[in-house]
Amino acid sequence: MHVQDWLDGIPPVAVYLMVFLVVGVESLGIPLPGEIVLMTAALLSSQGNVNPWLVGLSGIIGAVAGDSVGYSIGHRGGQPLLDRLGERFPRHFSPGHVATAERSFQRWGMWAVFFGRFVALLRIFAGPLAGVLKMPYHKFLIANALGGVVWAGGITAVIYYVGVVAEPWLKRFGYVGLAIAVLFGLASMLYVRRRAAKTQAEMELAAAEERQTAAARSGE
Repeated sequence: MHVQDWLDGIPPVAVYLMVFLVVGVESLGIPLPGEIVLMTAALLSSQGNVNPWLVGLSGIIGAVAGDSVGYSIGHRGGQPLLDRLGERFPRHFSPGHVATAERSFQRWGMWAVFFGRFVALLRIFAGPLAGVLKMPYHKFLIANALGGVVWAGGITAVIYYVGVVAEPWLKRFGYVGLAIAVLFGLASMLYVRRRAAKTQAEMELAAAEERQTAAARSGE
C-alpha cells in the first residue's frame, strides 16, 4: 500500500486527538515529539485529509492545557520533582539543562514561557519549571496562551500553505518538507543541548573548586 493511501485512511478525529495528546503530554514535562506530530498533521491537512483549523486548535489546546498541568505539578512538587525527573529522564532533565532553563527564566521572566514554546527542550521545561520557581500563575497563563497560539497556529498555517503550494513536488519526492522541518527542530535541540552541556561543565568546575577550597581550609 502506498504511504499516501495509508494516510488517507486515518480518521480525522484520530489525528486531532493525537495532536492534542502528544503536544499536551510534552508540554506537561514528558519528552515527546510534539512539534513533529503537529507538523505531520498540518501537512496532512494541506493534502485535504484533515481540517487545518482543527489541527491548529488541537495543538493550541494541548499546549495550553499541558503547560498548565505541568505548572501545577511543578508548583506542588518543587525542586524534588526536578530531581526525580532528572533521574528518570537524565538526557532531558540533566543539571545542565535545568540550569540553562533557570537562567532563561531569571533573565526573561514570563517571556521565557512564551519563547520557550519555540525551542524543543524548553517546551518540556516551561510548565514544571515555572511552577517550581513560583511564577505568578496569571503571568504564566498569559505567556502560555500567547505562546501556544503563536506556536501551534503558526506552525499549522506555515506547513499547511507550504504543503498546498508544493503539493505536486511533494507527491513526486515525498514528504521532504516535513524532513526539513524536522531537521530544523533537531538543530534547535542540539543548540540547547550544547548550551546545557557548557553550563553543566561550569557547574562541575565550580563545585570542584569549592571542594578544593574546603579541603585546603580543613588542612590548615
